Amino acid sequence: MNIILADESATLALGAALAPCMQPGLVVWLDGDLGAGKTTLVRGLLRALGEAGAVKSPTYNLLELHVVSGLNLYHFDFYRLNQPEEYLDAGLDEYFRGNGICLVEWPDRAVPYLPSADLHIRLSVGGDGRMADIHSGSERGERCLTSSAPLAAMFSASPPQR
Repeated sequence: MNIILADESATLALGAALAPCMQPGLVVWLDGDLGAGKTTLVRGLLRALGEAGAVKSPTYNLLELHVVSGLNLYHFDFYRLNQPEEYLDAGLDEYFRGNGICLVEWPDRAVPYLPSADLHIRLSVGGDGRMADIHSGSERGERCLTSSAPLAAMFSASPPQR
């Protein structure tokens, strides 16, 4: 599924469109270069769930916890990991064993230890906007993609790529 994101508000809207399918245990990988909109997408998702506080990138502390709508959302940023083993050394693997929702920026920095993604979202800069390439990695992720009416509307409104 590819969606063209014309501006920041479209990236926020994509996050909001994903909010209805968030469920305990979901793992979402967020890939993209610096400035591609990963944290902006998370901000849109959290705002749609009712988060009123600050939503910032957890680049320096690796993890931001958001408790909203009865859900524990763990927002990770592994950009600063130099070796995948640092993920294990920090005990971050424990967050993936429970019922929290794990939103992971720079997941490749913790592979092979990081659990597979239910949803894998790759954001890229193109022209004046961004492109979101969204894939499911599990049955749970596929249900999310097929059951979210707001997401389907965004996909159908996005012109085909050439």
